[in-house]
Amino acid sequence: MEPLSHRGLPRLSWIDTLYSNFNYGAEDYDAEGNEEPKALPEGSETMPYIDESPTMSPQLSARGQESGDGVSPTPTDGLSTGVDAGKGLEMRKLVLSGFLASEEIYINQLEALLLPMKPLKATATTSQPVLTLQQIETIFYKIQDIYEIHKEFYDNLCPKVQQWDSNITMGHLFQKLASQLGVYKAFVDNYKIALETAEKCSQSNYQFQKISEILALRGWAPTALLYKPIDRVTRSTLVLHDLLKHTPSDHPDYPLLQDALRISQNFLSSINEDIDPRRTAVTTPKGETRQLIKDGFLVELSEGSRKLRHVFLFTDVLLCAKLKKTAVGKHQQYDCKWYVPLADLVFPSPEESEHCPQVHVIPDHELEDMKMKISAIKSEVQKEKANKGQSRAIERLKKKMFENEFWLLLNSPAIPFRIHNRNGKSYLFLLSSDYERSEWREAIQKLQKKDLQAFVLSSVELQVLTGSCFKLRTVHNIPVTSNKDDDESPGLYGFLHVIVHSAKGFKQSANLYCTLEVDSFGYFVSKAKTRVFRDTTEPQWNEEFEIELEGSQSLRILCYEKCYDKTKLNKDNNEIVDKIMGKGQIQLDPQAVQTKNWHMDVIEMNGIKVEFSMKFTSRDMSLKRTPSKKQTGVFGVKISVVTKRERSKVPYIVRQCIEEVEKRGIEEVGIYRISGVATDIQALKAVFDANNKDILVMLSDMDINAIAGTLKLYFRELPEPLLTDRLYPAFMEGIGKASGMRRGLAVLLLPTIPLIQSWMPCPDSLPCPWGGLVFVSPHCPMAVLLWG
Repeated sequence: MEPLSHRGLPRLSWIDTLYSNFNYGAEDYDAEGNEEPKALPEGSETMPYIDESPTMSPQLSARGQESGDGVSPTPTDGLSTGVDAGKGLEMRKLVLSGFLASEEIYINQLEALLLPMKPLKATATTSQPVLTLQQIETIFYKIQDIYEIHKEFYDNLCPKVQQWDSNITMGHLFQKLASQLGVYKAFVDNYKIALETAEKCSQSNYQFQKISEILALRGWAPTALLYKPIDRVTRSTLVLHDLLKHTPSDHPDYPLLQDALRISQNFLSSINEDIDPRRTAVTTPKGETRQLIKDGFLVELSEGSRKLRHVFLFTDVLLCAKLKKTAVGKHQQYDCKWYVPLADLVFPSPEESEHCPQVHVIPDHELEDMKMKISAIKSEVQKEKANKGQSRAIERLKKKMFENEFWLLLNSPAIPFRIHNRNGKSYLFLLSSDYERSEWREAIQKLQKKDLQAFVLSSVELQVLTGSCFKLRTVHNIPVTSNKDDDESPGLYGFLHVIVHSAKGFKQSANLYCTLEVDSFGYFVSKAKTRVFRDTTEPQWNEEFEIELEGSQSLRILCYEKCYDKTKLNKDNNEIVDKIMGKGQIQLDPQAVQTKNWHMDVIEMNGIKVEFSMKFTSRDMSLKRTPSKKQTGVFGVKISVVTKRERSKVPYIVRQCIEEVEKRGIEEVGIYRISGVATDIQALKAVFDANNKDILVMLSDMDINAIAGTLKLYFRELPEPLLTDRLYPAFMEGIGKASGMRRGLAVLLLPTIPLIQSWMPCPDSLPCPWGGLVFVSPHCPMAVLLWG
């Protein structure tokens, strides 16, 4: 590596060549999606909190909530001798493989942090140093030692995992790693001063500021990287929980892993005692201490338009803010839009809430179109990276992807969350997840149980509180996938099969049902809903759902009590409000769920236990088409065979399903997005295959989501895609001829669509609104395929 020049300003080209990952963060855009001048990103000056809960495992467990909601905790007891020992050892390998991959990423992050240290040291002894040796030692304190510890650990563990067998032992490696946590203790003690020194140097030294800016723009901000070692201790501890869970108690590793876990837990407890009071505290001018409890990005409906806000919940006040536009090199600050003391904050009941203008909901097809555009851009980014394309082209694509994802984040939420100030002012947020709405409501209500006093903040007090938000925030970036680091998990793509079996723990009989949510494109959406099990304390649903995953990492289950009282109507969206009885979340670990067998689990929520099973089918597997071996039926049979048999241009199943959806499903939210019950879909498949005379009666009685799901299943099981393999090259050739078009695909299938066997380009290339090509069916000009 070439050292920095000691003549005049240092050359920074060496740092430009080190990192090529460009990241668009929340600070680059205002709340309406307009690009702002770039400023030097800052890290939190307070010590981050380390969660030592075993329910945060990134491998086989899930993150719990402070309120107690969440999934069942990971037990620390090992497998009993001889009980599922073989399966346990295989799970151990899965846990270790995932941990090894993340360990490699962590080592790379440490290397990235150490990389600028060497040239900085080279200039420290010259006549024009960038930083003094003392400043360098303070900022990079113990990083080299931590790197060497983990490099040795990785080098020893890697061959064991690669040459895996049942006799492999590795407990001693974790025990040694835990015994070296004293180095981390020194790092933690220096953490705050390291951040302060880095910030001061960036403010006072132009050269170091430019280095930090370039690193930050590449997604490697020094302040962010300095947090990685602290986060790693937590992850290592969680992996120890999972290893013990799948290690037989008579295995030689078991006592060693127990010892390593004990050391790690004691270490986390000791440093949490030191850092917990500092992580969220802000002192008011009156000497009072106010703690940040929760923060996050929410969409506010303000003056008829949607605005992205950063909402901060403190111990006695809720504050809504947005980032100010700042010049390069200036401190970034929040601008307070409004605040409500918790003593004055109320949640209006449905009958009390005033009527407001109907919230404009973006049609599902527009949201799906935007998702297709985002996916297309993401594919182009990956293609450019694979071909080692120009960094400017990649940055331009990423910027476009961020803009599209921001639009989706702003326009997709439709669940109202209204809060009211006793003084008369109301505020309305729109959320995409009922789970998220419940979390905010519960966090506020928990604080309101304390003895709170009403107050009015002076301008000085409000300035101090708002000024603390940037340093105290725990959510730094807008939750879009383009903000993810390249080394972060892309999530799962494919189909998740979930069976919701039963629930128990209810204290009195009720009408109960469950909904399932998964994250997609940075936010959660409801994907499935069980039927209502009436008047019971132990519902037995046993319903199976097939949920499409698009980069998903988490599954949420919410349990509701059904309300049939029509007076309990939410005037914001005219929907009856059902009561959430419990909620929980589980991480979708790729290695744990990608098996052919069902995996059973239990989520605990407020004393309620919901039992469910799941398995995952990758997108590659789901796209494999296998022709049906049956001579009869419609599923898995070519369209041409079915229409010839039925003497019609459109298969009977397509006509009947679409007619039923148009009859009673047009007003249904997410009609082709919400999953129907798998058993109902299979029942409809059976009657269509058998050409049962009771089809129409069954359709009229069936849940509309199951009918939509049956139609999707029919198209998915066709032995050949609707857009045929034979004409695929023609489509690709058409794309190549179109200039300046957006690479998306939209197929308009009308109920009157005829047999689609041979699509062809329109001879004169009909005009397309966004400059693409239009293909028409020779059988029906109304059936069109748009590339653009």
